Amino acid sequence: MADNPLLARPAPRAPRPAVLAIDGGNSKTDVALVASDGELLASARGPGINAHEVGVDQTVLILDAVVKQAAAQLGRRHRWRSGWVAQHTVACLANADLPEEEAEHAAAVRAQGWSGTATVVNDTFAILRAGLPDGVSGSGSHWGVAVVCGAGINAVGVAPDGRVTRYLALGTISGDWGGGYGLGLEVLWHAMRAEDGRGRDTALAGYLAGYFGVERVEEITIGIHQGKIGDADLIGLAPMLLRAADEGDPVAVTVVGRLADEIAVMAITAMRRLGLAALATPVVLGGGVITARNPLLMDAITRQLAEAAPAAVVRVIDVPPVAGAALLGLDDVQAPPAAAARLRAAYGLARP
Repeated sequence: MADNPLLARPAPRAPRPAVLAIDGGNSKTDVALVASDGELLASARGPGINAHEVGVDQTVLILDAVVKQAAAQLGRRHRWRSGWVAQHTVACLANADLPEEEAEHAAAVRAQGWSGTATVVNDTFAILRAGLPDGVSGSGSHWGVAVVCGAGINAVGVAPDGRVTRYLALGTISGDWGGGYGLGLEVLWHAMRAEDGRGRDTALAGYLAGYFGVERVEEITIGIHQGKIGDADLIGLAPMLLRAADEGDPVAVTVVGRLADEIAVMAITAMRRLGLAALATPVVLGGGVITARNPLLMDAITRQLAEAAPAAVVRVIDVPPVAGAALLGLDDVQAPPAAAARLRAAYGLARP
């Protein structure tokens, strides 16, 4: 029997990861390995990071463990002979708030040898990219403003000519207010004052006591003072605030109104700094507090944006931030627009 030439053909080469995408947040770290055509090859999730608390070196060790989890899912045919995990790394990290902090993290990431090149930016840039149209790298299509309100609050803006504006995002010391943690403190502040008589009555006091399973709010305050209740517990109180506001609680309504003011002013100021207030500027809103789509909050935000920037195009985007990091990576390796579309499909994302 003659040899079949079709059987003698070598197997097609398996796609190698072009992009190692990392989103490192306070609560979790996500990693994705993506081919140059946008195929999602592997993913992994690990613990959160906070370089402000543990330092950059320890942060990168945490990231390395999650990267190795993702890389272990690939067979040998997907791996680079150089030992790289991918051609290029994009790490979008919470707490890389200043350009010099991004540079410090980038040096530590490059030292890991995960890829030939690497970029590190604040994680707000991932949300911005995920909410923008896909286009050829360098076409000027990847511009706009993003505000993220999750555990914290932050905003960035990118102009069509590449100029960037951002905030320090260091909390109260840099003029910031809001985010899950700040809202949790606000809920506790009002509930405590309602209980001891210094403030207005509010449903938040009863909700808070029930949430923690105690009789009095002061037990929660003492628990925080004694280290028995941590920051993560406060971050989870935002849904309680939104619920009380929906029910018409005056205190909660006031706090939600202040949050809407903060989110709107961050976006409006970013647009004004870059000269974008008169343009059809994409304004991408993300983070768990925003994606809850509370009507009171969203109506107040969109009303203020419409008054200050009537042509702005506002979009709420609920996506895994690692998808935005991967899209940034595909831009960097100059992948075709079809690659971005394929990646979006893998994450169930509609095109902007």
